[in-house]
Amino acid sequence: MVQRARRLRGSETLRRTVRETRISKDALIYPVFVKPGKDIAEEIPAMPGQYRYSVDRLGSIFDTQLKAGVNKVLFFGLPEEKDAEGSGAWRPEGIVQRALRWTKEHYREIYCIGDVCMCEYTSHGHCGILDGEQVDNDVTLDYLARIALAQVEAGADMVAPSDMMDGRVLAIRRALDKAACSAVPLMSYAAKYSSSFYGPFREAADSAPAFGDRKSYQMDYHNAKEALKEILQDIEEGADIIMVKPALSYLDIIRQSADTVSVPVAAYSVSGEYSMIKAAGKAGFVNEDAIIAETAVSVFRAGADILISYFAAEIARFINEGRIG
Repeated sequence: MVQRARRLRGSETLRRTVRETRISKDALIYPVFVKPGKDIAEEIPAMPGQYRYSVDRLGSIFDTQLKAGVNKVLFFGLPEEKDAEGSGAWRPEGIVQRALRWTKEHYREIYCIGDVCMCEYTSHGHCGILDGEQVDNDVTLDYLARIALAQVEAGADMVAPSDMMDGRVLAIRRALDKAACSAVPLMSYAAKYSSSFYGPFREAADSAPAFGDRKSYQMDYHNAKEALKEILQDIEEGADIIMVKPALSYLDIIRQSADTVSVPVAAYSVSGEYSMIKAAGKAGFVNEDAIIAETAVSVFRAGADILISYFAAEIARFINEGRIG
């Protein structure tokens, strides 16, 4: 045989030399849940090993992430009170705004991204302003722009709208530009599917809808062409980075996106993916570390440039140890 594929698999040194998929710690983002109160680090039952933090305890998780080599976080907030307009999301003293100011004062090396949505803050749990039992898309846009601007004024380096309202990228971009914040990048949850993988997150962020579901604004998981339609529209409206969410069941969407667009592609490995790996590892069904490594590589192999993951520190550690990357 002239061609022998095994020649390039004969040693770890050679395997690493010819590796096709390279992973950098710079591509990792860690999601952080922050809540009102003091001295709180409250484990999330549905997500073992993940916590809700009060602002004064954020340093503990930041130290862990920085030690591993992860310096980017995505903030989600749990407000003190909820109302129909989700005012806790855009008030200057809202929980995420307080977390951003504290972080910029104490951990300037942390790159801060604000999740722009309303579901955690509304009394009804939907991602916008209601008209009866339906979310009013166009009325909601002004509120999303207000949230994004409040986060930037509090110190957000980037904003990431996750609501899936039509036109929200343009509304936010115009609001930021008008406020002389044109340099602030926008990462759009462009292809966000209506997924059962979000279950643990809804416990973590107390964001389950009080009635109905989100299928009228999040995407049908049967559809792939529609994802590209959403992605291209968001780029046209000013998105600097687009995101596919969830990750593992949507590797085909990540691949199609990477092959189609010229902006960076992010993927969010969501709470259900995390919790399944934790549960299988605890039961002894799989080697947890090996599964974390393999699934992370699969997302980058599919074409992602950025990975948002609750396993960010573990993935960074594997890179440090030379196990992946």
